[in-house]
Amino acid sequence: MFDAVTTTLLRAVLDEVCENVSRYETGARAHVASKLLEAATHSETSIDGLKRIGRSALGSAPTMWR
Repeated sequence: MFDAVTTTLLRAVLDEVCENVSRYETGARAHVASKLLEAATHSETSIDGLKRIGRSALGSAPTMWR
């Protein structure tokens, strides 16, 4: 598990990356969240790095509109 600081950082990055994604697009949000968690597990905890990974994941996230 992650410490409180890392957890807060991950949530903030997820919210920022997905700010234009509907809360009902749970598949897309879950995809981004899983990629962020995977990155943090591999010691990527810089804000810029996580944002880059999150944006990349959002571009490949499943959506009902594609």
